[in-house]
Amino acid sequence: MPRMNIHDNRSFERRKVDKRFVIKNLFRYLKPCAPMLALVFGANILGTVSNLVGPWLCGLAIDKIGTSDFEAIGFYAGLLVALYVTSAVLEYLSAIGMSYISRGIVKNMRNDTFRRLSTLPVGFFDVRQAGDIISVLSYDIDTVGESLAHDVIIVLKSCVMIVGSLVMMLIIAPVLVLVFVVTVPLSVIMTRIIVGRVQPLFRKRSRKLGELNGYVEEITTGQKTTRAYNCEEKIIADFEVKNEEAINAYSRAEYFGTISGPCVNMVNNLSLTLVSVFGALLYMFSVGGMTTGQISSFILYSRKFSGPINEIANIMGEFQSAIAAAERVFRVQQEEPEPADKEGAEVLTNVRGDVDIEHLTFGYVKDKTVIKDFSLSVTKGQVVAIVGHTGAGKTTIINLLMRFYDAGGGTIKIDGKNVEDLTRSSVRGAFTMVLQDTWLFAGTVFENIAYGNTDVSREDVIRVCKAAKIHSFITKLPQGYDTLLTDNAVNISKGQKQLLTIARAMLMDSPMLILDEATSNVDTRTEQIIQEAMGNLMKGRTCFVIAHRLSTIRHADKILVMKNGDVVEQGNHESLMAKGGYYAELYYSQFESA
Repeated sequence: MPRMNIHDNRSFERRKVDKRFVIKNLFRYLKPCAPMLALVFGANILGTVSNLVGPWLCGLAIDKIGTSDFEAIGFYAGLLVALYVTSAVLEYLSAIGMSYISRGIVKNMRNDTFRRLSTLPVGFFDVRQAGDIISVLSYDIDTVGESLAHDVIIVLKSCVMIVGSLVMMLIIAPVLVLVFVVTVPLSVIMTRIIVGRVQPLFRKRSRKLGELNGYVEEITTGQKTTRAYNCEEKIIADFEVKNEEAINAYSRAEYFGTISGPCVNMVNNLSLTLVSVFGALLYMFSVGGMTTGQISSFILYSRKFSGPINEIANIMGEFQSAIAAAERVFRVQQEEPEPADKEGAEVLTNVRGDVDIEHLTFGYVKDKTVIKDFSLSVTKGQVVAIVGHTGAGKTTIINLLMRFYDAGGGTIKIDGKNVEDLTRSSVRGAFTMVLQDTWLFAGTVFENIAYGNTDVSREDVIRVCKAAKIHSFITKLPQGYDTLLTDNAVNISKGQKQLLTIARAMLMDSPMLILDEATSNVDTRTEQIIQEAMGNLMKGRTCFVIAHRLSTIRHADKILVMKNGDVVEQGNHESLMAKGGYYAELYYSQFESA
């Protein structure tokens, strides 16, 4: 299956729903439930068949009225009650069974989708809103589950009812069935036209709801920034636009999705009228020996024949929504995971920390190079700082070192071994990262610091917290190391969050360290404390430091000055300042702006 970007919206919406693709993938989830499905469908069919016997018994009872055979009428009435009760019980059991099956499928589908998301490359998430991915995991999968729980049973029951009613009508009065030769094709044609119009609308509805969720998630996360810049009115206006787009997409989908029901119902009422008129004529002129009871039975069966057609037409909109949602889910599941390690890839062990980059070339998008012919040699224990304006390529170097992306040209070697000949997990395990964007989860302070270290002891955590100069801060919290951090740790300050992530990094025993402006969220005094602690931590480790404050990397062994993907200068602080080039310009501009 070729990869498809779920945000390639225009081409995606114009393209017809790949129903075969959806059914094939849905069958994967239905197949393990085959025995239970057989029982559910069997109960539903038996219940529907029991329901079908009713009109025939009613006709027999009506014919007995003329003979005043009340005993027979009572017998038929009792049999009718028994059949309808049996039908109701069987249909209830089938509905419960299908609901149980759908819940299991939703659970498995959500697990599989989340599992696939966890294997996808970083690039997948770089081009998608978090809210849109969440929408696939929640709204789209729930839509599929609701359709399985309710619509499938309705369609099955309706199909059995249509076929059964048609057979009974052919037995009672074949000539009257000719009425449906005109009305049924008319209903089918109308439904097909409407469905063809509805499919892209429901796909657009899912996308617009995903975009709305993404915007809400983004704005909710950045509430403080929004208020600090007095942008409340702007985000309200933007939200209203996106909300309007979502509502319009929803309304158009629902409009065309529900219009089929009334249209088909109109045709069905026409067929019922024709059946009644022609049936009365047949009875009046004694054509075919029709009795009052048979005409009554035929009319009842015509209702049972037309009613399910109308019911199917009414839920076609829901079906289209479910199909569009299922396609979005399965497209995510079909996204190619991060490429597997090369066959025979070596596990990187006993890492010294020597890094050699030779003629590295890379671009996130084809024909748009970000890193151009980049070379670097770093020996164990050296501190390498990477500086430059935003967009210069600093973070890209880190992404390539960690193999979040693979280079387009050139090589990266660790201890003389090409990283592409090593397993990704062992390469990433050789590094510890501290990012500018702090990430803490809902859990205790201890659990957040020990993240990724299942066997770590409390003593180890306390040791690194003392080294990071935050032990005293933690002990002052209400429950110390057992204090619960909630909602990305909103109950502590931004600087304290950064300190906790630095302590987490200290706990990792990796030979190489990556610091992406790790002290950007702390005050000057705290930064000095952290720099002292980091100095001890970095001893003996190969360190890559992305820095915006040039004052923090003055003691780095090597400073790479990047501009538009090129290393324009390289050296230590003193040599670069003496050169009076681009680095010196950046350095002096920071002090002037300060």
